[in-house]
Amino acid sequence: MKFDGKVALITGASRGIGRGIALELCKRGADVVLVGRDRAALDETAQLCAGERPGAVAHVAIADVVDQAAIEAVVAETMARFGRVDFAIANAGQSIDALLLRLKADVIDKMLDINLKSAFYLCGAVAKPMMKQRSGAIVLVSSIVGLTGNAGQAAYAASKAGLLALAKSLAKELGSRNIRVNAVAPGFIETAMTSNLPDAAKEALKAQIEHSALGRVGTPKDVGGVVAFLCSEAAAYVTGQTIVVDGGMVP
Repeated sequence: MKFDGKVALITGASRGIGRGIALELCKRGADVVLVGRDRAALDETAQLCAGERPGAVAHVAIADVVDQAAIEAVVAETMARFGRVDFAIANAGQSIDALLLRLKADVIDKMLDINLKSAFYLCGAVAKPMMKQRSGAIVLVSSIVGLTGNAGQAAYAASKAGLLALAKSLAKELGSRNIRVNAVAPGFIETAMTSNLPDAAKEALKAQIEHSALGRVGTPKDVGGVVAFLCSEAAAYVTGQTIVVDGGMVP
Protein backbone atom coordinates (compact mmCIF):
# COMPACT_ATOMS: atom_id res chain seq x y z
CA MET A 1 0.00 0.00 0.00
CA LYS A 2 2.42 2.63 -1.30
CA PHE A 3 1.00 5.90 -2.58
CA ASP A 4 4.05 7.59 -4.09
CA GLY A 5 2.94 10.27 -6.57
CA LYS A 6 -0.68 10.12 -5.41
CA VAL A 7 -2.70 13.07 -4.13
CA ALA A 8 -5.33 12.77 -1.40
CA LEU A 9 -7.89 15.37 -0.38
CA ILE A 10 -9.33 15.00 3.13
CA THR A 11 -12.12 17.10 4.63
CA GLY A 12 -12.30 17.58 8.38
CA ALA A 13 -8.54 17.02 8.55
CA SER A 14 -7.89 19.34 11.48
CA ARG A 15 -8.17 16.67 14.18
CA GLY A 16 -9.51 13.25 15.13
CA ILE A 17 -10.26 10.72 12.42
CA GLY A 18 -9.50 13.15 9.60
CA ARG A 19 -6.04 13.81 11.01
CA GLY A 20 -5.47 10.08 11.48
CA ILE A 21 -6.37 9.42 7.85
CA ALA A 22 -4.11 12.22 6.61
CA LEU A 23 -1.15 10.89 8.59
CA GLU A 24 -1.68 7.34 7.34
CA LEU A 25 -1.93 8.33 3.68
CA CYS A 26 1.00 10.71 3.98
CA LYS A 27 3.15 8.06 5.66
CA ARG A 28 2.49 5.77 2.71
CA GLY A 29 3.71 8.36 0.19
CA ALA A 30 0.71 10.48 -0.75
CA ASP A 31 0.72 14.26 -0.87
CA VAL A 32 -2.29 15.51 1.06
CA VAL A 33 -4.67 18.45 0.85
CA LEU A 34 -6.08 19.20 4.31
CA VAL A 35 -9.51 20.84 4.23
CA GLY A 36 -11.28 22.55 7.12
CA ARG A 37 -11.97 25.86 8.83
CA ASP A 38 -9.48 25.84 11.71
CA ARG A 39 -6.17 26.98 10.22
CA ALA A 40 -4.18 26.48 13.41
CA ALA A 41 -5.36 22.89 13.77
CA LEU A 42 -4.82 22.17 10.07
CA ASP A 43 -1.31 23.61 10.28
CA GLU A 44 -0.67 21.24 13.19
CA THR A 45 -1.87 18.31 11.06
CA ALA A 46 0.44 19.48 8.26
CA GLN A 47 3.41 19.57 10.65
CA LEU A 48 2.61 16.06 11.87
CA CYS A 49 2.44 14.88 8.25
CA ALA A 50 5.89 16.33 7.62
CA GLY A 51 7.12 14.34 10.58
CA GLU A 52 5.70 11.13 9.15
CA ARG A 53 7.72 11.29 5.93
CA PRO A 54 10.65 13.45 4.80
CA GLY A 55 9.62 15.60 1.84
CA ALA A 56 5.91 15.10 2.43
CA VAL A 57 3.67 17.77 0.95
CA ALA A 58 0.71 18.73 3.13
CA HIS A 59 -1.25 21.65 1.72
CA VAL A 60 -3.77 23.45 3.92
CA ALA A 61 -7.01 24.59 2.25
CA ILE A 62 -9.40 26.69 4.31
CA ALA A 63 -13.01 26.01 3.33
CA ASP A 64 -16.43 25.39 4.83
CA VAL A 65 -17.57 21.97 3.65
CA VAL A 66 -21.22 23.07 3.51
CA ASP A 67 -20.32 25.70 0.89
CA GLN A 68 -20.45 23.92 -2.47
CA ALA A 69 -18.60 26.69 -4.31
CA ALA A 70 -15.82 26.63 -1.71
CA ILE A 71 -15.33 22.88 -2.10
CA GLU A 72 -15.27 23.19 -5.87
CA ALA A 73 -12.63 25.90 -5.50
CA VAL A 74 -10.50 23.63 -3.29
CA VAL A 75 -10.63 20.87 -5.89
CA ALA A 76 -9.74 23.35 -8.65
CA GLU A 77 -6.84 24.59 -6.51
CA THR A 78 -5.70 21.00 -5.96
CA MET A 79 -5.73 20.33 -9.70
CA ALA A 80 -3.82 23.53 -10.41
CA ARG A 81 -1.19 22.73 -7.77
CA PHE A 82 -0.78 18.96 -8.22
CA GLY A 83 -2.38 18.20 -11.58
CA ARG A 84 -4.42 15.32 -10.19
CA VAL A 85 -6.55 14.06 -7.32
CA ASP A 86 -6.43 10.34 -6.65
CA PHE A 87 -8.21 9.93 -3.32
CA ALA A 88 -11.04 11.96 -1.79
CA ILE A 89 -12.05 11.36 1.81
CA ALA A 90 -15.35 12.90 2.94
CA ASN A 91 -14.68 12.91 6.66
CA ALA A 92 -16.08 16.22 7.93
CA GLY A 93 -18.85 15.61 10.43
CA GLN A 94 -20.52 16.78 13.58
CA SER A 95 -22.88 15.29 16.15
CA ILE A 96 -25.64 17.21 17.90
CA ASP A 97 -27.69 14.92 20.11
CA ALA A 98 -31.37 15.38 20.94
CA LEU A 99 -34.39 13.17 21.45
CA LEU A 100 -37.01 13.42 18.73
CA LEU A 101 -39.47 15.51 20.74
CA ARG A 102 -36.72 18.03 21.48
CA LEU A 103 -35.17 17.98 18.03
CA LYS A 104 -35.24 21.39 16.38
CA ALA A 105 -35.52 21.91 12.65
CA ASP A 106 -32.27 23.86 12.52
CA VAL A 107 -30.41 20.93 14.13
CA ILE A 108 -31.80 18.53 11.52
CA ASP A 109 -30.71 20.89 8.77
CA LYS A 110 -27.24 21.26 10.28
CA MET A 111 -26.73 17.51 10.57
CA LEU A 112 -27.79 16.97 6.97
CA ASP A 113 -25.66 19.86 5.72
CA ILE A 114 -22.44 18.93 7.50
CA ASN A 115 -22.65 15.14 7.50
CA LEU A 116 -24.39 14.36 4.23
CA LYS A 117 -24.70 17.25 1.79
CA SER A 118 -21.02 18.14 2.19
CA ALA A 119 -20.17 14.64 0.89
CA PHE A 120 -22.35 15.23 -2.17
CA TYR A 121 -20.43 18.45 -2.84
CA LEU A 122 -17.03 16.81 -2.50
CA CYS A 123 -17.96 13.80 -4.64
CA GLY A 124 -19.40 16.04 -7.33
CA ALA A 125 -16.28 18.19 -7.40
CA VAL A 126 -13.74 15.35 -7.59
CA ALA A 127 -15.74 13.17 -9.98
CA LYS A 128 -14.87 15.28 -13.03
CA PRO A 129 -11.06 15.16 -12.71
CA MET A 130 -11.19 11.52 -11.65
CA MET A 131 -13.29 10.67 -14.71
CA LYS A 132 -10.70 12.35 -16.93
CA GLN A 133 -7.96 10.37 -15.18
CA ARG A 134 -10.09 7.24 -15.43
CA SER A 135 -9.07 6.40 -11.90
CA GLY A 136 -9.79 7.38 -8.32
CA ALA A 137 -10.99 6.25 -4.92
CA ILE A 138 -13.57 8.01 -2.77
CA VAL A 139 -14.16 7.06 0.85
CA LEU A 140 -17.10 8.39 2.88
CA VAL A 141 -16.66 8.36 6.66
CA SER A 142 -19.98 7.32 8.19
CA SER A 143 -20.58 5.90 11.68
CA ILE A 144 -21.71 2.68 13.29
CA VAL A 145 -24.90 4.48 14.34
CA GLY A 146 -25.69 4.89 10.64
CA LEU A 147 -26.20 1.12 10.70
CA THR A 148 -27.62 0.58 14.18
CA GLY A 149 -29.33 3.86 15.08
CA ASN A 150 -29.08 5.26 18.59
CA ALA A 151 -31.53 6.88 20.97
CA GLY A 152 -31.01 10.63 21.06
CA GLN A 153 -29.04 10.63 17.81
CA ALA A 154 -31.79 10.34 15.20
CA ALA A 155 -30.58 13.28 13.09
CA TYR A 156 -26.94 12.28 13.29
CA ALA A 157 -27.68 8.61 12.58
CA ALA A 158 -29.94 9.43 9.63
CA SER A 159 -27.34 11.72 8.08
CA LYS A 160 -24.63 9.09 8.49
CA ALA A 161 -26.88 6.36 7.09
CA GLY A 162 -27.37 8.51 4.00
CA LEU A 163 -23.64 8.23 3.29
CA LEU A 164 -23.94 4.46 2.97
CA ALA A 165 -26.57 4.76 0.25
CA LEU A 166 -24.55 7.51 -1.42
CA ALA A 167 -21.51 5.24 -1.59
CA LYS A 168 -23.53 2.41 -3.15
CA SER A 169 -25.15 4.68 -5.72
CA LEU A 170 -21.97 6.49 -6.76
CA ALA A 171 -20.11 3.20 -7.01
CA LYS A 172 -22.60 2.19 -9.72
CA GLU A 173 -22.43 5.59 -11.45
CA LEU A 174 -18.65 5.93 -11.52
CA GLY A 175 -17.43 2.35 -11.72
CA SER A 176 -17.19 2.35 -15.51
CA ARG A 177 -14.53 5.09 -15.20
CA ASN A 178 -12.49 3.01 -12.75
CA ILE A 179 -13.55 5.15 -9.78
CA ARG A 180 -14.33 3.23 -6.62
CA VAL A 181 -16.58 4.56 -3.85
CA ASN A 182 -16.76 2.98 -0.41
CA ALA A 183 -17.70 3.91 3.14
CA VAL A 184 -16.27 3.20 6.56
CA ALA A 185 -18.44 3.03 9.68
CA PRO A 186 -16.28 3.65 12.76
CA GLY A 187 -17.49 2.65 16.20
CA PHE A 188 -16.39 4.43 19.36
CA ILE A 189 -13.19 6.21 18.31
CA GLU A 190 -11.29 8.32 20.82
CA THR A 191 -11.58 11.87 19.43
CA ALA A 192 -12.52 15.35 20.59
CA MET A 193 -16.06 14.79 19.29
CA THR A 194 -16.63 11.60 21.28
CA SER A 195 -15.13 13.19 24.39
CA ASN A 196 -17.99 15.72 24.30
CA LEU A 197 -20.74 13.07 24.37
CA PRO A 198 -23.12 13.20 27.34
CA ASP A 199 -21.96 11.10 30.28
CA ALA A 200 -24.88 8.68 29.92
CA ALA A 201 -24.01 8.06 26.28
CA LYS A 202 -20.34 7.51 27.16
CA GLU A 203 -21.22 4.99 29.83
CA ALA A 204 -23.51 3.09 27.48
CA LEU A 205 -20.80 2.96 24.82
CA LYS A 206 -18.16 1.90 27.31
CA ALA A 207 -20.39 -0.97 28.42
CA GLN A 208 -20.67 -2.11 24.79
CA ILE A 209 -16.92 -1.78 24.30
CA GLU A 210 -16.16 -3.89 27.37
CA HIS A 211 -18.17 -6.72 25.82
CA SER A 212 -16.81 -6.20 22.31
CA ALA A 213 -14.46 -8.65 20.61
CA LEU A 214 -11.35 -6.50 21.11
CA GLY A 215 -12.46 -4.83 24.35
CA ARG A 216 -10.89 -1.44 23.69
CA VAL A 217 -11.69 2.00 22.35
CA GLY A 218 -10.64 2.66 18.76
CA THR A 219 -8.14 5.26 17.60
CA PRO A 220 -7.98 7.47 14.50
CA LYS A 221 -5.10 5.32 13.31
CA ASP A 222 -7.39 2.28 13.33
CA VAL A 223 -9.68 4.05 10.88
CA GLY A 224 -6.80 5.48 8.86
CA GLY A 225 -5.47 2.02 8.09
CA VAL A 226 -8.80 0.86 6.69
CA VAL A 227 -9.17 4.00 4.58
CA ALA A 228 -5.65 3.44 3.22
CA PHE A 229 -6.65 -0.09 2.23
CA LEU A 230 -9.76 1.16 0.43
CA CYS A 231 -7.65 3.68 -1.49
CA SER A 232 -5.02 1.11 -2.43
CA GLU A 233 -4.70 -1.33 -5.30
CA ALA A 234 -5.27 -4.09 -2.74
CA ALA A 235 -8.92 -2.97 -2.85
CA ALA A 236 -9.07 -2.67 -6.64
CA TYR A 237 -12.14 -4.94 -6.78
CA VAL A 238 -13.92 -3.40 -3.78
CA THR A 239 -16.59 -0.76 -4.37
CA GLY A 240 -20.01 0.15 -3.01
CA GLN A 241 -19.13 -1.42 0.34
CA THR A 242 -19.30 -0.33 3.97
CA ILE A 243 -16.44 -1.48 6.19
CA VAL A 244 -17.29 -1.47 9.89
CA VAL A 245 -14.38 -0.42 12.11
CA ASP A 246 -15.70 -0.97 15.63
CA GLY A 247 -13.52 -3.62 17.24
CA GLY A 248 -16.42 -6.06 17.19
CA MET A 249 -18.67 -3.82 19.25
CA VAL A 250 -21.75 -4.54 17.13
CA PRO A 251 -22.42 -8.21 16.36
